[in-house]
Amino acid sequence: MLEDNYKKVKARLKPGVRLVAVSKYKTVEEIRAVYDLGQRVFGENKAQEMHAKQPLLPPDIEWHFIGHLQRNKIKYIAAYVSMIQSIDSLELLAEVDKAAKKNNRIIPCLLQFHIAQEETKFGLDRQEADALLSSAAYSSMKNIRIDGVMGMATFTDNQTQVRAEFASLRAEFDYLKSRYFPQAAHFKEISMGMSDDYLLAMEEGSTLVRVGSAIFGPRDYSLKLY
Repeated sequence: MLEDNYKKVKARLKPGVRLVAVSKYKTVEEIRAVYDLGQRVFGENKAQEMHAKQPLLPPDIEWHFIGHLQRNKIKYIAAYVSMIQSIDSLELLAEVDKAAKKNNRIIPCLLQFHIAQEETKFGLDRQEADALLSSAAYSSMKNIRIDGVMGMATFTDNQTQVRAEFASLRAEFDYLKSRYFPQAAHFKEISMGMSDDYLLAMEEGSTLVRVGSAIFGPRDYSLKLY
């Protein structure tokens, strides 16, 4: 089933769209099985869970952190994380920059925007993103790189609403690109779309889709993986 699920998702990807296989609450054995099918990019939303799994799996895996990141947990992932998709404040970005410097790295990051109608979602609005990118603190950061934006749509069956939310994230990307990153080739990522809505997200311009249950099946939240 795992192989069939993975191949089905891969076959549906549009050219230029990368798959982040969301492996939270999944075992090392399950991740290795998907790795053996050719997948190299995996996403986790808990720093300690990623930290526990990373040394047990092949070193060429690209680990993306996709959840709300607490500043005191950055130390667990700073040495190897390939991208932090969930930057939602200047303070968090400053801590990532500090940790990256300690590890002599530049960590690619995405700015997370709040596009859903659910208050439980994290993220910036345009005014906050402007303030962040215009700040002296951001200008002084040498060990992070902003590569694009990320957002999560409302969990709803209303596809018109979801499409509108994805379109709003694309609009934020276009705005930031033209205002702050017009010559930056690295500013190219729009991370949106999960198992239930990644097809719609791709239609609205997603370059990274974060798919978990459509590959691995339902999560067992009772598992203690770290």
